[in-house]
Amino acid sequence: MLSKSQIMRGLQCEKSLWLKSHKPEERQLPNKVEGRFEQGTSIGELAQQLFPGGALVEFHRNKLESMCSQTQSLIEQGEHTIYEATFKGNGIFASVDILHKDARGWHIYEVKGSTKVKGVYIQDATCQYLTVKKRLDIASINIIYVNNKYIRAGDLDIKQLFCIKDITVDVQESEQNLIPQIAQLQDTKNQPEEPSIDIGLHCSNPYPCDFSKYCRRHLPKPNVFNLYRLKKEKKYQYYQNGLITYQQAKENIRLNKTQKLQVNTYLDKSTHLEIKKIQAFVCSVEFPISYFDFETFNEAIPRFDGQRPYQQMPFQYSLHIQEQSGAISHKEFLADEHYDPRKAIAEAMLADLPKTGSIMAFNQSFEISRIKELAQYLPEHKDALLALIPRFVDLIEPFRKLGFYHPDFHGSFSIKAILPAMFPNDPDLDYKSLEIQNGGMAMDTFANLPRLKKPRQREQIRKALLEYCKLDTWAMVKIFDKLRRIK
Repeated sequence: MLSKSQIMRGLQCEKSLWLKSHKPEERQLPNKVEGRFEQGTSIGELAQQLFPGGALVEFHRNKLESMCSQTQSLIEQGEHTIYEATFKGNGIFASVDILHKDARGWHIYEVKGSTKVKGVYIQDATCQYLTVKKRLDIASINIIYVNNKYIRAGDLDIKQLFCIKDITVDVQESEQNLIPQIAQLQDTKNQPEEPSIDIGLHCSNPYPCDFSKYCRRHLPKPNVFNLYRLKKEKKYQYYQNGLITYQQAKENIRLNKTQKLQVNTYLDKSTHLEIKKIQAFVCSVEFPISYFDFETFNEAIPRFDGQRPYQQMPFQYSLHIQEQSGAISHKEFLADEHYDPRKAIAEAMLADLPKTGSIMAFNQSFEISRIKELAQYLPEHKDALLALIPRFVDLIEPFRKLGFYHPDFHGSFSIKAILPAMFPNDPDLDYKSLEIQNGGMAMDTFANLPRLKKPRQREQIRKALLEYCKLDTWAMVKIFDKLRRIK
């Protein structure tokens, strides 16, 4: 039998299904996913309150038959609502998030953390339907998803937080196509040889594949997939036509200005400088310079009044202040994870930022958007917050305008690409040495903090968050200092 997750993997790519069974050691798991897993679990448990009083089938990885038996017993006992009801049939093993019976019959409800119903959910629900249809009279199949227009005010309103869409017709239409596909996937999983399937758009659609690194091991570095702002469809088209290396791209592909620079600097092993563009940016910056960076979290279930599902909530900032004399000081803020951070972070930021001078961010639109949201939420600080916006300058500007381009950028203008290229082998500027290495890890880690019970563990994580955010603004200090020295 195939589990529903195996089928969904195989429908995306049969090679991925085979690798999961035969070469699991090649799988690349993302870092620090605990926060997201916790949020997903909470969404499922919260959605159960739409149908309260049901019976739960406990998950046991090595006792799947027992879960099926328990489900059948609950049905026979007259239970009308079952959470994680588990079935096998038509070659599939699957659990149903919520199974509910009324006068019309049984209703399947699959819970998703998304804010819309995606096409892949139809296949997902079809797997469940195929396992259940011969056992029960199914009246409808539904997706429960998150309403991102909901704004919390007081107690959480479950009926406003979730939307329900009936997808019965869609599932029944896809059912006949799925049956032969499942038989094919069973054969693929059991075959001794690795399927010969090349990389393609399926590698990231509908989900990024965790065997991508393994399947791309034959590609030289860098390659056509690194070209700046080139659509995925074009990248795979060039790859399939044998245009893979930068040399091949230079000779056969019509490249835009940035892509040409990217290719030529790499092939020539040269750094591109346009002094006037760099100096124009440097001259636009006024002392004292406030190097500023926000970290935010978002979560499906809003915890605080005035919060929407998946709203970007600023919880931390780092601020390096550089005087005309060259003196540098550092200030920082990290919210208490148990309380709404917005008022506290806004007031701390207004107190810490100098009243004059430039506020430098990297890709400033993110910081400016958060400040505008804070101003809307905190009318008492609206004027002071909005007054900060005209003072912003964007450190990405001289790079994106091609005043400075290093071949090791590889088509990226992120600070994570620029910093090691400008300061190779500097251990003090190495994100990889940190426990928290990127914004996604910071976001998930902070969102998960309230669920941690051990005070020492929480303090260690808070320290790691401060170290990460501090490096973001210190990196800006170093980068701007290097730009200032270019004559």
